[in-house]
Amino acid sequence: MTTVITYGTYDLLHEGHRRLLERAKALGDKLIVGVTSDSYDRQRGKLNVHDKLLQRVANVRATGLADEIVVEEYEGQKIHDIEKYDVDIFAIGSDWRGKFDYLGDYCEVVYLERTKGISSTQLRSVEDGMLALGIIGAGRSARRMVKESWRVSGVQILGLYSRDIEQALELSQEMELAQPASSAQQIIEESDAVYIASPHGTHYEYAKEAIEAGKDVLVENPITLHGDEAVELYNLAKDRGVVLLEAAKTAYFTGFRRMVEMARSGGIGKIKAVDATFTKLIHDGREVEAPDGGALSEMGTYPLMAIFKLLGLEYESASWDVFRESESGVDTFARISLKYPHAIATATVGIGVKSEGDLVVSGTQGYLYVPAPWWLTDNFELRYEDTRRNRHFFYPFEDSGYRYELAEFVKAIRAGKLTSFKWKPEESIATVKLLEQARKSDLL
Repeated sequence: MTTVITYGTYDLLHEGHRRLLERAKALGDKLIVGVTSDSYDRQRGKLNVHDKLLQRVANVRATGLADEIVVEEYEGQKIHDIEKYDVDIFAIGSDWRGKFDYLGDYCEVVYLERTKGISSTQLRSVEDGMLALGIIGAGRSARRMVKESWRVSGVQILGLYSRDIEQALELSQEMELAQPASSAQQIIEESDAVYIASPHGTHYEYAKEAIEAGKDVLVENPITLHGDEAVELYNLAKDRGVVLLEAAKTAYFTGFRRMVEMARSGGIGKIKAVDATFTKLIHDGREVEAPDGGALSEMGTYPLMAIFKLLGLEYESASWDVFRESESGVDTFARISLKYPHAIATATVGIGVKSEGDLVVSGTQGYLYVPAPWWLTDNFELRYEDTRRNRHFFYPFEDSGYRYELAEFVKAIRAGKLTSFKWKPEESIATVKLLEQARKSDLL
């Protein structure tokens, strides 16, 4: 008798899960299904799990495909289970390809190809809780989002569209997605919600089309390049009753939120200054091409986010220094300075200049330090005159962090909330307007 074992969360059980179980069962005579415990899901960074363990086990049992069900509770249990149950084949979805090769020392490892081309209706669970997400764009952000989506419960990538047909085909094949859509309209119509990761200058047109079609929309930052467009989109989303969220991932990290809360609750006294820097060296690609490229459009959202979250939106004056490439006119280094009634702040960005990418929040009793890269906030330190009082805090996150913005998006949809307090429309709009002003400044 050939014994097969497979594992998963099986939250909001849907057709994709069922098909994977069917293919695993077809590999042998007996199928053992491991269902992850609630605590293990949290430990391994699985977000937004809707069903509790007992419900998920019951749903798997109801398929009639599992001959035996076990609960996976800790890292390394797979080896224990394989030996305990004398397993011949370990089967898992191909999105984990290579991850479990080490189990080849204990049994045969089979990576099952993910089911392509499942419709939005087929993706939905019996509780109607599965979200079919369409992607517009096929670049770096789209690729990361597809990978991260596998770690967010209740969402499934339906497919994607990109004006760059070759790039769209390549990404779809690499990530085992359905054939790319032939138009933005098609992917919008077929999806429950849309993630927009196209070039910055196209965000507005795609977001508007999706919102007008009644779809919830997650848009990479900057949400648009023009303040009036941002205002229009948020107003339109409110009128249509759909979620519009800017995918500024740092805002959704636990570490960043805890840092802001610590600073604003008096941990360092009254905040008097915020200095945030984000630079990276980029030599080619859309980031360095006119008219939409540049340090401000590429990275400006993040340091302004830190400033606005720590000091608010009511600054008295703003100034900036912007250095551009003489030939392309693209800004390669910029510094925005803001003056508040009782504080000052600077936001520094660069794609042609490298600097220490840290965040310093100065207060009347001490200061808060977030080391580079602070926008991937996984730790920060409260520092005082008496160094014995210093305190260090750690809030690790998983992978590139895209799962956190996606999880917040799905959470807002489920809760029927059109916005998130973690990155409010007024904060997003203020950021776009300030970046637009700086980008339009005279050449130096």
